[in-house]
Amino acid sequence: MRARKTLAILAAAVLGLTAGAVPAAAADYERLLNGTFDSGSADPWWAGSGTTARVTDGEFCTSVTGGTANGYDALSGQNGVPFEAGQPYTLTFDAHATTSQQISAVAGEAVSPYRQISRTDLTVTPVKQHFTVTFTSTLDFPNAGNGQLAFWFGGQAADNTVCLDNISLVGGVIPPGGLPPTSGIRVNQESYVPGLPKRATVISDSTTPLTWTLKNSAGAAVATGQTRPRGADAASGEKVHEIDFSTYETQGTGYTLSVGAETSFPFAIAADGLKRLRYDSLSFFYHQRSGIAIDAQYVGASYARPAGHVNVAPNQGDDHVPCRADLNCGYTLDVRGGWYDAGDHGKYVVNGGIAAWQLLDEYERASRVGDASALGDGKLAIPERANGVPDILDEARWEVDFLLSMQVPDGAPDAGMVHHKIHDAQWTALPTRPDQDSQPRRLSAPSTAATLNMAAVAAQASRLWRTIDPTYSAKLLAAAEKAYAAAKANPAKLADPNDGTGGGTYSDNTVTDEFYWAAAELFATTGKSAYRGDVTGSALYRGASFTTHGFDWASTGALGDITLALVPTDLPAADVSAIKTAITTTADSHLAQIATMGYPAPYRTADGTYEWGSNGLVANNGVVLALAYDFTKQDKYRDGAFAAMDYLLGRNPANYSYVSGHGDQPVQNVHHRFWAHELDASLPTAPPGALSGGPNSGLQDPTAARLLAGCA
Repeated sequence: MRARKTLAILAAAVLGLTAGAVPAAAADYERLLNGTFDSGSADPWWAGSGTTARVTDGEFCTSVTGGTANGYDALSGQNGVPFEAGQPYTLTFDAHATTSQQISAVAGEAVSPYRQISRTDLTVTPVKQHFTVTFTSTLDFPNAGNGQLAFWFGGQAADNTVCLDNISLVGGVIPPGGLPPTSGIRVNQESYVPGLPKRATVISDSTTPLTWTLKNSAGAAVATGQTRPRGADAASGEKVHEIDFSTYETQGTGYTLSVGAETSFPFAIAADGLKRLRYDSLSFFYHQRSGIAIDAQYVGASYARPAGHVNVAPNQGDDHVPCRADLNCGYTLDVRGGWYDAGDHGKYVVNGGIAAWQLLDEYERASRVGDASALGDGKLAIPERANGVPDILDEARWEVDFLLSMQVPDGAPDAGMVHHKIHDAQWTALPTRPDQDSQPRRLSAPSTAATLNMAAVAAQASRLWRTIDPTYSAKLLAAAEKAYAAAKANPAKLADPNDGTGGGTYSDNTVTDEFYWAAAELFATTGKSAYRGDVTGSALYRGASFTTHGFDWASTGALGDITLALVPTDLPAADVSAIKTAITTTADSHLAQIATMGYPAPYRTADGTYEWGSNGLVANNGVVLALAYDFTKQDKYRDGAFAAMDYLLGRNPANYSYVSGHGDQPVQNVHHRFWAHELDASLPTAPPGALSGGPNSGLQDPTAARLLAGCA
């Protein structure tokens, strides 16, 4: 969830040339996953209603209930299968059945209107047979798109079992995990902004400039120029040129860039072109709420769902959650509410807390250096709109209240500390809607990191609610101070790195940064000398936490300095200036890195790899660039923040907008147990505004391991 939670903050802060990359002829590209079932797992094959499926003796066997009228009334298959119009395909498989019957092998569309590419009717018998089906695709579906291979078993009078094995689909010319060959020009697919840089990347081996043309929605040329050869881009391995069309300022939609036969995805040029992105990205949090029904009037019918984990069967509920059995804490907690973490149903203090802090900080920053009215009451589609409180604060409160509920009660050992997380006792399958989760829920042990995280966020929230709801503000501050005192009494209670059954570990062996962050928030809220001393006495004081890697849930010292740079206190002016200098110095390092990149983004690791959640760090580093602009008003920092947006919205080697619902080729199938359309066609893809975790040098899931082996 780390990456998806940061997009809203950055959005608010910034308001043939493929050089042999695509084969010319069909290759033996396998398009299906797990066609042999040798591992004993059926994933990602599914079985529809009226059927049950299992792997038996290395075969995928589907038991079919008789009495259905149509073949498609009982089916199994695999979604996310890529097809390319005009390309030939060969489907092979082995099959047998308890009783002879007709089946249909169908290639086509997984969603309405369910267009078919090919349907072949076959007869299976108790004797295993090998089948070969050939066809030419008439439709285009990208990897992990709406393409589907299904087997229809319905329309039979009696019950039956059909077993399949060695299922293979070969064809197409785009490499698995690859990109369409028509996208050699990479652009911000959403919108460029008048008065700001407008740049794109072109893939080309040419060492001399190439002519580019900007066309409007009618196809008329409105600007032209020469590319700037950039040579090899280290991160992608591609040779690239840069297009700079910054001088063109006419607003409109449907613009494209062309170089030779290559044409980009369309994009807009608009002063408010990123406005919808701001609110869509903030709406992500309402979708992720636990303990409340997600209402169609706010999200639309396809994303509505019952409340999760409210003690309604099959849920076991979050209203009386015990500790893990080995902890024997002797109490239960009511931890309803909060946000689910990304794709699973766990709720984790350390990353949920930083997400809440970022929403609160977005409002606090806008109140001091921007326009807080854009984040006011009635701006978001949430149940609390029109209650007189800024909607962004209403949304943050849903998580803040959960953080307080995770505090160890008075009278118990470790009173005042905060439990690190709460999640299922065992991992749930994909997909599983929250209200359908039958797993017991368990609290993990309290940790110093979680306790300080809650202290920091509650102190910050207390500051913002001081004039909105003084009683609530006082409650928050009391909880924050109790937590901080408990953490100082227990400075080395670290989360168990092996506590990963049923949920992520989120272990953190260094809590110096959390101590600094919490002290800074408490000092900014109260002005108390004790907290001031903890701030100024820290080795992290005056901006030492800022690095080119960036801040995240495990590295939070910079959050304290952001607060000290924004919120007036009695710290010496020279010290506040030093913090701001640390921010601008880090921003300068990001700009220097951006200048060397063919696909500019403020992201760097020591070994040049891309880590899990790299897009979250791109967005967070974009926030640092935006803060540098706030403090200096130097345009270079604003331009750097928008370069980060360009990267996230399509100017990247993958040629995807990493934000669902934004751009012509956005990500759709993010890791999520409800937005799991590729696993269950009745479920939705990601709603607009979810940010993908982005490029990752590790291959942690079977699909990536299959499609990208040797590529990362």
